[in-house]
Amino acid sequence: MSDALRIDLGRGLVMPNPVGLASGTAGYGFELAALMDITRIGALFTKGTTRLPRAGNAPPRVAETDGGMLNSIGLQNPGVDWVRDQYAPRFTEWPFPVVVNIAGEDASDYVHCVGALDDVAGVAGVELNISCPNIAHGMDFGRDAPAAARLIAEVRAATELHVMVKLSPNVTDIAAVARAVESAGADSVSAVNTYVGMKIHRASGRPVLAGGSGGISGPAIHPLALAAVADVRAAVDIPVIGVGGIVDGDSALDFFVAGADAVQVGTANFVDPATSLAVIAHLERNADRLNRGRPRGRPVRENTSVAMEPALHWS
Repeated sequence: MSDALRIDLGRGLVMPNPVGLASGTAGYGFELAALMDITRIGALFTKGTTRLPRAGNAPPRVAETDGGMLNSIGLQNPGVDWVRDQYAPRFTEWPFPVVVNIAGEDASDYVHCVGALDDVAGVAGVELNISCPNIAHGMDFGRDAPAAARLIAEVRAATELHVMVKLSPNVTDIAAVARAVESAGADSVSAVNTYVGMKIHRASGRPVLAGGSGGISGPAIHPLALAAVADVRAAVDIPVIGVGGIVDGDSALDFFVAGADAVQVGTANFVDPATSLAVIAHLERNADRLNRGRPRGRPVRENTSVAMEPALHWS
């Protein structure tokens, strides 16, 4: 693979290409490696990892929706010690960086997990999940800019690893949270996590998911995620990783136009595990459209005329 797509996100996190696998959609990589050539991706963002093992939420916890899916997995994972001792040695065998997604209920959880992974071979960075809608207190930090800043400051003091922060779209002003975490020492941000949604079982009149609501992802959120990335890009100077509804190369390129430096493929992995490889191939053919070296800030909207479809008239 050419170095033309190589992206340096800072503090040692270098992706051979700007296409990663999004947290929660590829496990810890081993599952997807059985289905596609995982060695070609740009990075793996692992399943959310917590201080202690978690069994996750009660089923049903996944539901298909128009244009996407709902999930309320509840961060089922084996705990950070298992990831460090059993998985990290295997991560060293891959030619791409592995970023461990971390979640917690309070600052001490995040600091503990980061400390457990600091200076561990195979771990290139951490992605702080301050935006999970499927656990108690999962969005406490993501919805409160000052609280997010305090958390990042504590984490920053505990590690030299690259610290990425996964932002919540379920906020009034995502740019304010992005600025707060940047000022506190975050090296990059990923945007966005899932939106809160619900599906009703019409025969029973009850929510399909056992927990009621869950996180909605997939093509349905693509326009919303693009707008969020554009807002974040205008607010910060650190790298921005775009996430939300990527299904092919063109939908990935949209994020670069909106201001992203890299992207993560998520829900599409459940439809076709090799989606990320098709995206990478498309970006290789269109490397000139990635806005490399462009100035920071919201993308410039060219003053071009576009033929509009006639307005719909409902009878």
